[in-house]
Amino acid sequence: MDILKVNNVSKHFTNHTALDNVSLSIPEGSVYGLLGPNGAGKTTLIRIINHITAPDSGSVEFMGHPLVAEDVRYIGYLPEERGLYKKMKVGDQAMFFARLKGLSPRDAQMQLKMWFEKFGISDWWNRKVEELSKGMAQKVQFIVTVLHNPKLLIFDEPFSGFDPINAQLLKNEILHLRDQGATVIFSTHNMESVEALCDDITLINRSHNILTGNVNEIRNSMGRGRYTLSFEGEPEKLLEALGSRVLEHTFTRQENSPVVSARLKLDPDVSRREIISLANDAVDLVAFDRALPSMNDIFIETVSANNPGAAEAAALNTMA
Repeated sequence: MDILKVNNVSKHFTNHTALDNVSLSIPEGSVYGLLGPNGAGKTTLIRIINHITAPDSGSVEFMGHPLVAEDVRYIGYLPEERGLYKKMKVGDQAMFFARLKGLSPRDAQMQLKMWFEKFGISDWWNRKVEELSKGMAQKVQFIVTVLHNPKLLIFDEPFSGFDPINAQLLKNEILHLRDQGATVIFSTHNMESVEALCDDITLINRSHNILTGNVNEIRNSMGRGRYTLSFEGEPEKLLEALGSRVLEHTFTRQENSPVVSARLKLDPDVSRREIISLANDAVDLVAFDRALPSMNDIFIETVSANNPGAAEAAALNTMA
């Protein structure tokens, strides 16, 4: 069952189209990656899902019915731009947000105590927000986002500013929330996190949905014809044997070793059996395997294909 469906949504601003006929379906109980370069339309779509703004055309369905303002109580949203009141005490701030989410004072106190202990910030309850580091402030915002056990969670760049240990803590919590039944929309430029967390993704570029699907299926599909080889012999002889089947190639000779490592992109219609046979006739093949592209490679390749000349910009976005 899909918890959220976006049906042919478009949104226009003065001299700018933020979304153009975008559709996607998010399965219940999944982690769904919403990806794209800066300015692609992701934030506009998130604002529509949160009922902050309305589409000019198209519709959004939530839990089988048209999205209405009351549905926001079942949604937790952690925006990229954090919003804590710096002069308030951390505990008072957390209680304030918990009460806004509908928790009773008793339940809010119990839940917050549990989360603060889990995230190692109990000692900061009576400190002012302005005294928190960026990472600690983000922990507080994460807690108040998930505190009311929403059915749909939306995280926009949740790991920004976190060290690797705390980033892993947050990743574990996101997967735990999914395992408890929550659905997560996860927007990020960190493609390693996409591979580690996401079941499915949608990639938006220039206001259009240009790629949608299961992460593993996308990697397998786009990995057709990509291989890694290790061999002893001359790279030129291998290239000569494979001929026009080779579309791209890189070779690396291992230090103090006769073994050469190769990454090849070949005609996807050529069978692995044929490749191995041709390679063995030209060189001494040591190892042969498929080389699935990373999500980072897929992001850059797909955006670049839809926006000629944008490879460098796409690469910079994934590192942002």
